[in-house]
Amino acid sequence: MVDILHKVGIPSSTAEVYTALTTVEGLAGWWTTNTQGVGDGVGGVLQFRFAAGGFDMKVLELDPGRRVLWEVVDGPDEWIGTQVDWRLAQVDDYAVVLFSHRGWKEPVDFMHHCSTKWAVYLLSLKSLIETGKGAPHPHDVKIDSWD
Repeated sequence: MVDILHKVGIPSSTAEVYTALTTVEGLAGWWTTNTQGVGDGVGGVLQFRFAAGGFDMKVLELDPGRRVLWEVVDGPDEWIGTQVDWRLAQVDDYAVVLFSHRGWKEPVDFMHHCSTKWAVYLLSLKSLIETGKGAPHPHDVKIDSWD
């Protein structure tokens, strides 16, 4: 198994970042404008849609201001069964986000694409918190012809 790992610091509280990770409005502000579902309760399912397809994430764990854990229950084969883990820590005036997308069976080409896109979206999350405006899909940085 291989994982995608990223870290970003945001001058903010972990509570504010947690809200951006658990509410449809917050998620639509930095990941994709086409976000639906329930992200603020364990067992809820979030639907994220993009021009090239989408993903459904089941909320496995919520620890306010500390952790959000999802499992991919629908989407591309490479994503099914993987877990998206957000660990938050307050360090002085910064919310530090340790992000992982765990459980990839192998480092296929699509994983390389997704790793770069996760970095793009983490910077979008950072921008949303810092300025009130993220760059969610379809306004994100494009990296492939089909993106």
